[in-house]
Amino acid sequence: MNFEGTQQYVATQELQIAVNAAIHLQKPLLVKGEPGTGKTMLAHEIAKALGKNLITWHIKSTTQAQQGLYEYDAVSRLRDSQLGNPNVDNIAHYIKKGKLWEAFEAKEQVVLLIDEIDKADIEFPNDLLLELDRMEFYVYETQETIQAQNRPIVIITSNNEKELPDAFLRRCLFHYIRFPEADTMQQIVDVHFPNIQEELVTNALKVFYNLRDIRGMKKRPSTSEFLDWLKLLLLENFEAAQLQKLDLHEAIPPHIHALLKNEQDINILDEMRKMGRRY
Repeated sequence: MNFEGTQQYVATQELQIAVNAAIHLQKPLLVKGEPGTGKTMLAHEIAKALGKNLITWHIKSTTQAQQGLYEYDAVSRLRDSQLGNPNVDNIAHYIKKGKLWEAFEAKEQVVLLIDEIDKADIEFPNDLLLELDRMEFYVYETQETIQAQNRPIVIITSNNEKELPDAFLRRCLFHYIRFPEADTMQQIVDVHFPNIQEELVTNALKVFYNLRDIRGMKKRPSTSEFLDWLKLLLLENFEAAQLQKLDLHEAIPPHIHALLKNEQDINILDEMRKMGRRY
C-alpha cells in the first residue's frame, strides 16, 4: 500500500517517501508549507489513492483538543432531568463523538486530517499527545476506553503561524512541501489543463516566477492562484505573445487580482512600474 500521487495531485518523490514512511511506521505526518501548496489536498488525495474514507477535523482558534474526542452536554441532561425525560439516565445519549472517536471506531482504516493545527492554542498539540501516541482515550462519563480498531493514517497540516511543542514534534514525521519549481509546476498545469497551449504556459510561468521573486512581497502568489490566473487567461483567449513581451517594470500583468491579494503587494508593483518609466 504505497502512495504515488494521483491523476489530480502531482506528488514529488520526497513527498511520496514521507507519506509512505508515515503509513508504514504508523506515525502522524506533519506537513508544512506555504499556503496554496496543497497541504490539505494531500490528505484528500491519499484517501482517494488508497481507497479509504477521509475524516477531516478543521481547527479554529477556539478549538479545544477535547472536542476531537467527545463533548458531554451536561446542560441538556440537566434540562431533560427537570422535564422528566426518560433518556436522562442514559449518559451516552448526551455525549457527542468527536472526529478522533469517529476515526477510532471506523471498521476499516481511514485517513484522518487535522487541518491547520497551528491555529489553535499553544497547548492544543500537547493535549493530544497520549491519544495520538496510544490511539486510545478514556470517557469518564461512561467509564469506557475507546481504542482504535484500525490505526488511522493521520495527516496534520500547519501554516507555521505558531511554533509547535517539541514533545508533539517528536511523535510526528515531518515534511515541508517546497514551493514547486517550474518543471513541477508544468506537470501540475498539465494535470489541470491537459490541452493548454505550451507557449502560453511557458510565458505565464515566467511572469509568475518573476512576480514571486520580487523582494518585499507580503504574500507571494501560490500554486492555486497561478491555476486561477491561467483559467482567466484561457477564458479570454489571451495570446501567449502578449505575455512574452510583458515586463513587470513597465506593465502590470492582466488579472493581477487573481495573483496578488493585498494592496501592499499591488503598491510594490506600481512603484516598480514608476521606477521603470523614470529610467
